[in-house]
Amino acid sequence: MTTLLVASTGGHLAELHDLRPRLGVGAHRWVTFDSPQSRSLLAGEDVVLVPPATSRDLAGAARNLAVARRMLRTGRYERVISTGASVAVSFFVPARAAGIACTYIESATRTRGPSLTGRLAARLPGVGLYTQYPVWAGGAWRYGGSVFDAFVAEPLSASPPVRTVVVSLGTHPRFTFPRLLTRLVRVLPPELEVLWQVGATVVEQMPAGARAQVPVAELQQAMREADVVITHAGVGSALAAMQAGRRPVYVPRRRAHGEHVDDHQADMAAELAARNLVVARDADQIDLDDLRCAAAWSVRAGPAPVPFRFSPHTPSPAYSE
Repeated sequence: MTTLLVASTGGHLAELHDLRPRLGVGAHRWVTFDSPQSRSLLAGEDVVLVPPATSRDLAGAARNLAVARRMLRTGRYERVISTGASVAVSFFVPARAAGIACTYIESATRTRGPSLTGRLAARLPGVGLYTQYPVWAGGAWRYGGSVFDAFVAEPLSASPPVRTVVVSLGTHPRFTFPRLLTRLVRVLPPELEVLWQVGATVVEQMPAGARAQVPVAELQQAMREADVVITHAGVGSALAAMQAGRRPVYVPRRRAHGEHVDDHQADMAAELAARNLVVARDADQIDLDDLRCAAAWSVRAGPAPVPFRFSPHTPSPAYSE
């Protein structure tokens, strides 16, 4: 029997990919969207690509529900595990109707409570619910560990000069980050060597060499070789920087500026700053001291994290859709 690992591309897929060795699953099949990230991250794996669905995309969720019904009718699956977003519910609904166990692990971005997807998953009978923060575990929500348990930050014996920088603003087509790009164009000295991944963000004075999207392997290599990584406060971006050994300058998008649907990135930045894993700054405040502060630390993989702590859980009987 096979476990389905279901996640949207971006941070959701990055989290589930990093958590997978800790989940105790054997044979598994990935379900995600087609993107440079998924093609690179899951190369050689058993993958089913489903239609993309963006944030709060009812039509996209409905398309994925149809795909999920077909898959679950024709395949033998013992469990569905997801880190979101809406594609999770699209698969949970027919899976629970068929009596298949389902587990939802809320994204590490949700430091205070569940996302919309989490709240919807909680309404489905028999779905096991997990948070990555013990502070809001309770009721139906259990704490199983965090994707960031794998990393430890350490100060360097000598602070290196800052000569090379990677800027990664994310590639979400809906949410741009002109405040950050405008600030960086203003404060980064022209002599710095900068790789710019700006997604859909466009400002009046675009930096030379700005690219909407950089291939995953190239971006990872550039982060390993850079003195500093500056990124929006997404989970995938944090994981990429830390895996490259970098303590990033980590900049949250703000709802008040139309940069995201809420301020969960600000909460995320505060959480990782408390672990010393990032230098958290607002887009309007970044200066060269922040770059020097980030360059003075490295991040490494700590001792092997314990397995994700699933609680004993017996799914409710199957229900009718």
